[in-house]
Amino acid sequence: MIAQSYSSMGPTEGKSRMASAAPSSRAAPPSPGEDDASVIARSREEPEEFAAIFDRHAARLRGYAARRLGPDAADDIVSDTFLIAFRRRDSYDATRANAAPWLYGIATNLIGQRRRAEVRMYRAYARSGADPLIVEGHEESVADAVSDGSRLAGALASLKKRDRDALLLHIWGGLSYEELAAALAVPLGTVRSRLHRARRRLREALDTSASSDKDSANE
Repeated sequence: MIAQSYSSMGPTEGKSRMASAAPSSRAAPPSPGEDDASVIARSREEPEEFAAIFDRHAARLRGYAARRLGPDAADDIVSDTFLIAFRRRDSYDATRANAAPWLYGIATNLIGQRRRAEVRMYRAYARSGADPLIVEGHEESVADAVSDGSRLAGALASLKKRDRDALLLHIWGGLSYEELAAALAVPLGTVRSRLHRARRRLREALDTSASSDKDSANE
C-alpha cells in the first residue's frame, strides 16, 4: 500500500507511488466527520491510512504551489510535502483537527528553497503581461481593484519572502490568521504585521506602476 511503501522506498519511488496509486490500493475511507488529527493518529499504527490525508488536501495544495512556482514544479512540491508529512506524522499535534496549516507550512518551506525560481517567474509574468493569478483555470484576485497582471506580478516579486509567504498563504492557500500562525510557526501578531506590510508594499508598488503607465501614455 502507498503509505507502507514509504518506510522501504527511496524518496523518488515513494513520491511516484503517492502520486499515481489507484484508489483500490488504499485503505477504506475514514468515517464521515472524522478529522485529520484522528486519521493521522491512526496512521501511526496503520500507515496506509495516511493516504486519506493526501486525498483530502493534495488538490488544493497543488493549486497553491502551481500559483507560486508554475504547474511543472507543483507536482514535485506536493509529492515532497506528503513524503515529509508522512515521515513526521508521529510528531503531529493531535489538538489540531485540520492538517491543512501543517501541510501548507511544509509546502511553503519547500517553495522557499526555490525562491529565486519563484521571483524569476513573477518577473517573467511582469514582462509578458501574463496574469499570475490565472493558473490552470483558477481566476482569483488579490484585490478587486487589481486587473493588470503584469503590475501585480512585479509587485509580488518585490516583496520580502516572509511577507510574500504570509500574503499568498492567506490569499491563495485560504488560511485564516490563526492557521497562518500555525503554518509559519509564528505568533498571531507577527502574522498581522507581515500581512499589513505585504499589502502596503503591494499598494505602493501598484500605485507607482500605475502612475508611471499614466505618465508614459500622456507623453
